[in-house]
Amino acid sequence: MPRPTASLLRPFTEPSRFRSLPCRQFTPRRAQAMTSQVAVAAAVAGIGALAYLKFTSATAPPDAHSEGKSPVARGANFTTPFGFRTLKLHSTEQLNHNTKRLRFELPDPTQPSGLTLTSALLSLSFPNGGWIPVPRPYTPTNKLGKSGFVDLTVKLYPGGKASTHLHSLKAGDTCKFAPLPKQFAWTPNQHEHVALIAGGAGITPMYQLLHGILDNPSDHTRITLVWGVNTDDDLFFHNEFTALEKKFPGRFKAEYVVSQPTGGSSYRKGYVNKAILEELGLRASETHNQDIKVLVCGPPAMEKALKGGKGPFGGSGILSELGYAKSQIVGF
Repeated sequence: MPRPTASLLRPFTEPSRFRSLPCRQFTPRRAQAMTSQVAVAAAVAGIGALAYLKFTSATAPPDAHSEGKSPVARGANFTTPFGFRTLKLHSTEQLNHNTKRLRFELPDPTQPSGLTLTSALLSLSFPNGGWIPVPRPYTPTNKLGKSGFVDLTVKLYPGGKASTHLHSLKAGDTCKFAPLPKQFAWTPNQHEHVALIAGGAGITPMYQLLHGILDNPSDHTRITLVWGVNTDDDLFFHNEFTALEKKFPGRFKAEYVVSQPTGGSSYRKGYVNKAILEELGLRASETHNQDIKVLVCGPPAMEKALKGGKGPFGGSGILSELGYAKSQIVGF
């Protein structure tokens, strides 16, 4: 990932779930706790409501999956009406030593989620039956046009309340989710080339976007993906990306950077830094990058190294040093 320091690939907080709370004896102290819980939950719901308003008021053109379809055909599961949806866990798949794919059933098995590219969900949970809700954002990693389910790819972080809770769920358990506003509205063919730079679990929004682009026969955008991870085992999408490279030669290329590769590893060793991005042909001045958008998602230290700090004294980042204007860079 970012700068040559191990901290750049450190995990950061992630999402979680919601379970129905057990009935307990109602006492004045419990009533006070309940009041606090309701207040916090109301605050979370308020945040979700604002997110929904922003989500539904977006003026970006519909993508290939929703264009020309009625609201019902687009899937009303998450877009209308507003509210948290309780979804049942259908199944889980272990992708590597610390990452699972969790499949949740949608209320209507004949309808897709209604989400479009660069969409995310806010999950809400009360780990270990606690009173304080833990909200976390997750990017669905299934093809958004598919009906009946939504997939989340969740990395388990040491001590992470949300990820630990999600990894503990069994088939039949439930969680609550609400839509989050888009941070970046994708328009097919708006750019000739898009560079997706991900660190660790930051691969999920990139995964969603690259599949949305490649699955749309009207979108001819060329994609370069750079994925920085800690170990070889963290490249759990490697085989899938290799198949996409063969299916879309000249349009999709995946590059990997591993900070702690195994002996004899074929991957680049190190972090996503200036030298590696130059080696991969991602300097802004190169001819094939004249019309390019760069998207970044990863640990905070990585994003800061690539994009620079905030404010007038934040300093420039690696992408600026490579010649990119701020308008060309988007952080998820």
